[in-house]
Amino acid sequence: MKLLRVGPPGAECPALLDQGGTLRDLSALVDDIDGGLLADAAALDRIRAAAGAGVLPPLDATGLRVGPPVGRIGKVVCIGLNYHGHAAETGQAAPAEPVVFLKAADTVVGPDDTVLVPRGSVKTDWEVELAIVIGRTARYLETDEQALAHVAGYAVAHDVSEREFQIERGGTWDKGKNCETFNPLGPWLVTADEVPDPQALSLRLWVNGELKQDGHTSDQIFPVAEVVRYVSRFMTLYPGDVINTGTPAGVAMGQPEPKPYLRPGDVVELEVEGLGRQRQELKGA
Repeated sequence: MKLLRVGPPGAECPALLDQGGTLRDLSALVDDIDGGLLADAAALDRIRAAAGAGVLPPLDATGLRVGPPVGRIGKVVCIGLNYHGHAAETGQAAPAEPVVFLKAADTVVGPDDTVLVPRGSVKTDWEVELAIVIGRTARYLETDEQALAHVAGYAVAHDVSEREFQIERGGTWDKGKNCETFNPLGPWLVTADEVPDPQALSLRLWVNGELKQDGHTSDQIFPVAEVVRYVSRFMTLYPGDVINTGTPAGVAMGQPEPKPYLRPGDVVELEVEGLGRQRQELKGA
């Protein structure tokens, strides 16, 4: 299934995109697309049954904002330097273990919402990523099979980053990762049954129409199952939590000087195979 949330920020309603591309209203069945729903197999089965029976009312998508596909996210866990190509372009060795950092849940915005370039920023960068959405509480998972069984689905994420704040201002990466609007997510949560192999997905990103990133999840240093298993040993993952799994080569930081960092007025478009497409216009904060 392709689950999504539509409407104004903070007042999104649950919806489904059916196989024919029609937007369907889920508000009579569920209150929201969130961790509570994703952990409720019976509720998900009711949605599948209603979708199969063709009884869900259509929604007029004209002018309708698409919000993040998951509400009330507890935490966003991010994996850094997780593609061989990206590590190489930044001059770093592939890490021996996953690099883990956190983004605040309030950085998450809709897939087509405005992204704000922070005040004083000169190195705002793009990063297309595959996002994992957790569907079952995960603690100390031992096998890849267990890890994948705890995944509710997948989505497109844009891990916007400010490289000066991240690398040159001291401390941890958090300062360059947690600026407002720095995690567009969606448009859809595609349930895991529709993504049989998360290591077989292409990822692309364009800036002002120019292709910048053209990668594939097969280039991940730590694949999806290993990431979920690894993270579960350091923190409890709850339904509705999100894991951004890293970005392929092609970021601005990896380009020759002068590096083409983002500026107000730029337009970024990105997609992950089968998971939909995002478009953001950048403005000054």
